[in-house]
Amino acid sequence: MSLSNLGTEQLQEKDRSYVFHPSTYLAKHSRGETPNRIMAGAEGVYIWDTEGRKSLDGFGGLYCVNMGYGCAEIAEAIAQQARELPFAHVYAGQGTKPVALLAEAIVEYFGQNMRRVFFGLSGSDANETNIKLVWYYHNILGLPQKKKIISRLRGYHGSGLVTGSLTGLPFFHDHFDLPLEIVRHTTTPHYYRQAQDGESEEAFSKRCADELEALILAEGPETVGAFIGEPVLGTGGIIPPPQGYWTAIQAVLDKYNILLIADEVVCGFDRTGEKFGSHLYGMRPDIVTVAKGLSSAYLPISGSIIGERVWSVLEQGTEKHGALGHGWTYSGHTLCAAAALANLDVLKKKNILEHVRDVGPYWQEQMKAKLDGHPIVGEVRGVGILSAVELMRDPKQRIPFEPNLQVGVRAAATLLENGVIGRAMPHADTIGFAPPLIIKRNEIDIIVDATARTVDATYRSLKAEGVL
Repeated sequence: MSLSNLGTEQLQEKDRSYVFHPSTYLAKHSRGETPNRIMAGAEGVYIWDTEGRKSLDGFGGLYCVNMGYGCAEIAEAIAQQARELPFAHVYAGQGTKPVALLAEAIVEYFGQNMRRVFFGLSGSDANETNIKLVWYYHNILGLPQKKKIISRLRGYHGSGLVTGSLTGLPFFHDHFDLPLEIVRHTTTPHYYRQAQDGESEEAFSKRCADELEALILAEGPETVGAFIGEPVLGTGGIIPPPQGYWTAIQAVLDKYNILLIADEVVCGFDRTGEKFGSHLYGMRPDIVTVAKGLSSAYLPISGSIIGERVWSVLEQGTEKHGALGHGWTYSGHTLCAAAALANLDVLKKKNILEHVRDVGPYWQEQMKAKLDGHPIVGEVRGVGILSAVELMRDPKQRIPFEPNLQVGVRAAATLLENGVIGRAMPHADTIGFAPPLIIKRNEIDIIVDATARTVDATYRSLKAEGVL
């Protein structure tokens, strides 16, 4: 079927009639009561729809289009690989050139005694892999009880059964019989919301670590296999950790022989101003989850980077019990690996890490300068090319708006009218930003100015309605 002769209304009708959208009010969408924008093209940091409306993509798709839209080098690598060898599985020792080179590139880029990469297609399946490997690891070591996984409230690690359980957001649990019993959740490390009056960041971090230790002791250290965390909380609100947090957490994990899984799906590949968020915060992970920025979303691919501690035990297990029974048909998909390899090559050639180190502080400074102290802004936070603005009824008393007002959703809609895509985060009234890493200062200015105008308009609207 040719798409060239289909108008926007026809495409919208087909979309509403046949597509099952994630995170969507299904009945309302079917009736045409929710926005139904059909995207048609993109270039750089901009994306436009079938009606020609152009927006600066302040969220990089879903934190993922790191090298921006229209990257010719990645597109050409995909096309060339499709002509040569579109697919070959990597089961039972069979390999391909792109997969071998990509695994080497990832291990070298992360460093820290990492050994191997297991490939999948999404962060969700990578974290499912990680939990299976944690269980296998402890079984091989003769610790069959050490199976519980501790995550954080407001953490995000996927939408599967185990990964959805690891995710500490009720939206991903309600009516799905989640979380599973094997998962526990501990304190959200959000200083603005969670700290007690007069408590320093360091003291708050110590309290988070103490609460984690108390949970481990209550469960029994012999039953806890791993702790999983994002260096910077992503979907839970784009929340950088307080001072000393990861050092304090690591000490507890070391004390009780608990593996650390660093979920770098959002933070990895330069977004924080370091190669990985783990490097920025001094984390010492045993397993690292990567996806999104690995290919800049040009094709789906994820990876579980396995450190020496775990890898040596996996090898021992297969010596005793034969081949490790885990894999996906598209593990190490040839085309996806070629895209990711080209993406990492572009990342290095364009010196993206230094670029983020240059423009990231500028963005953080400008956001704070324009929005700190606003009557409905509780916190402006971020690191590198990640930023969030949290809206509150009373910022000083830390009193949020009532959820039914949907202030964050309304603000995101207004921001779109102002020409910028930001994300209404699914917890609290927070507008999040994670644009392509290639963003320039003048494009940052566009986001900052649009956000300031949006917050002003939201404030005026709430006052006019008598909410404030």
